[in-house]
Amino acid sequence: MIYRALADLVVIMHLAFVLFAVLGCLAVLRWPRLAFAHLPAVVWAVLVEYAGWICPLTPLEIRFRQAGGEPGYVGDFLDHYLVPLLYPAGLTRGLQVAAGTFVLLLNLLAYWRVVRRRPA
Repeated sequence: MIYRALADLVVIMHLAFVLFAVLGCLAVLRWPRLAFAHLPAVVWAVLVEYAGWICPLTPLEIRFRQAGGEPGYVGDFLDHYLVPLLYPAGLTRGLQVAAGTFVLLLNLLAYWRVVRRRPA
């Protein structure tokens, strides 16, 4: 029971990180100092997508699930949880790069606005 709860907690943390990396730029528009936490998150998220890496939180969640007697899964967090919602046909390498590019462009736009609003 505790391992399932830990696995679920990792999923919640993972999803919160993904949302922060993608949409945190909107919070930075309101609170520019948040950029010190947000920029590293964006860099990591884009790097993971571009390189095709698996975030370390995914194997941690799988280990907790297996320790709790549940089956693990193959692939990464996005593939397991978000792809069925966003890309039912499956995540291709091109879509993965597109996701990374979307995150990068959204954040560049938001940070461009933050820099533009700063007094000279």
